[in-house]
Amino acid sequence: MSPREYDESDVRVRPGRGSRPRTKNRPDHADAQEAMVVTVDRGRWGCALGGDPDRRVTAMRARELGRTPIVVGDEVGIVGDLSGRPDTLARIVRRGDRRTVLRRTADDTDPSERVVVANADQLLIVVALADPPPRTGLVERALIAAYAGGLDPILCLTKTDLAAPEPFAAQFADLDLTVTTAGRDDPLDAVAPLLADRVTVLLGHSGVGKSTLVNRLVPEADRATGAVTDIGRGRHTSTQSVALPLASGGWVIDTPGIRSFGLAHIEPDDVLLAFSDLAEAIKDCPRGCGHMGAPADPECALDTLTGPAVDRVAAARRLLAALHESTAW
Repeated sequence: MSPREYDESDVRVRPGRGSRPRTKNRPDHADAQEAMVVTVDRGRWGCALGGDPDRRVTAMRARELGRTPIVVGDEVGIVGDLSGRPDTLARIVRRGDRRTVLRRTADDTDPSERVVVANADQLLIVVALADPPPRTGLVERALIAAYAGGLDPILCLTKTDLAAPEPFAAQFADLDLTVTTAGRDDPLDAVAPLLADRVTVLLGHSGVGKSTLVNRLVPEADRATGAVTDIGRGRHTSTQSVALPLASGGWVIDTPGIRSFGLAHIEPDDVLLAFSDLAEAIKDCPRGCGHMGAPADPECALDTLTGPAVDRVAAARRLLAALHESTAW
């Protein structure tokens, strides 16, 4: 048997590296247009160019951003097809610095925080006065998240036809919290001016009337609404956060109804720094002070305050107590 004869088909040629050198330099995208993220859905981001609700485009995240999280409210730079025509896709090439953030964790033991909304000016905490019954736990935790994230909190009470708002609102009087009402049959004269020309996040349990309020503020939104179950909990109707433009200027961001609001990422100082009169005092506290007073923190500087500040300290400490409680309220 003669030896096998080889030809060119038996030789595997390794492709060359080419003449184009690899580089870590990325384009600066100087021509990118600024936009506000208004929707997020399965790897696609709806964006309003220049913050104009009438100039909408759909975008994907550019490869160079990796897994950089992008949420509703983020200010981003976009390149590519900016026509907004159906089946077109632009690219998000950068995310701007966030002025404020609304963050939460799954529960108080989960160290992984999630940014819910970015760059909002204020947080509208929507609470029903009945059906489902109001819970102070959510309000306290939402206040903590607002103070820590740089948002101005507003308490909005719904279903005023079922109960009087004063008893529940009185529990937060010492926090100088803005309180408004928005019952189904109430005019929105008190609420609408608070939202004009600002970016406002709505937060609340399912079934409290949050989507109903959004539909009244933005009739063309047509957000789904749902009834309360027999056990006093609302059914989830909103599944994604979405920013909706107000006719008077500004945006409202509707968020899904929540069952828990973890605050594992927040420290006591994050809360107290939001109170200008208390922030100065805690500079004299010893390192590691939890600001709860004796016996837990016997050298807390807040205990030296007198006059009206005493009531503010008591109110702030109620928030700090809520910071350490279970999320099952």
